[in-house]
Amino acid sequence: MNIVHSTGIEGARRATGTVVVIDVLRSFTVSAYALAGGARECRLVRTVEDARALAARTPNAVLCAEEDALPVEGIAISNSPTAIRGLDLRDRVLVQRSSAGTQVAAEVTTSSDMFAASLVVARATAKACLLRGPEAVTLIASADHPEDHACATYIEELMRGHQPDLEELLRPLRESERYRRVVSGAWPGFPATDLDLALQPDRFDFAMPVTKEAGYLRLTASF
Repeated sequence: MNIVHSTGIEGARRATGTVVVIDVLRSFTVSAYALAGGARECRLVRTVEDARALAARTPNAVLCAEEDALPVEGIAISNSPTAIRGLDLRDRVLVQRSSAGTQVAAEVTTSSDMFAASLVVARATAKACLLRGPEAVTLIASADHPEDHACATYIEELMRGHQPDLEELLRPLRESERYRRVVSGAWPGFPATDLDLALQPDRFDFAMPVTKEAGYLRLTASF
């Protein structure tokens, strides 16, 4: 099995085989907490305008959006697992727009076999990929951030039957200015509790397959 690592939109455009799009902080962590909290599905779109329009025409929709990792005026829920975990999402549909994860997933056109992933569903994602028996797997870090690369490496090592040292993989994140900024409370819409929720490996036992629909990507839980 050939496992390839890539990054961002260009990586998505070149992806082949079974594709895993990774966004740890925070888009696909939000998706996982939403599904664990009872949401029927998540619908991923590219723009805030698309998100507003889709939410308006979707029964029982909850809108979650950010731009440049910051809250959007008029949208109560930003890209925060802390905020999502506090909602009653039973039988709801989460409409999501983010600056990395939803953008990159939309650019995967060379494969129909795609998962969204983050650390909280990493082991389940690795198992789901292995069940496909693919000749090739492309692990895409949505952004060139250490946590996304760490998650990609973690998933690969699990797929190869190894038990990686996640804390060592996450050391570059914990030493980064981004991490210190969140911990200090200096990032609007990004509570420090999001870090705690996002960096818990294998919290949920489902993977998140993504399928293309008219006007959005549909993300669900697969056990």
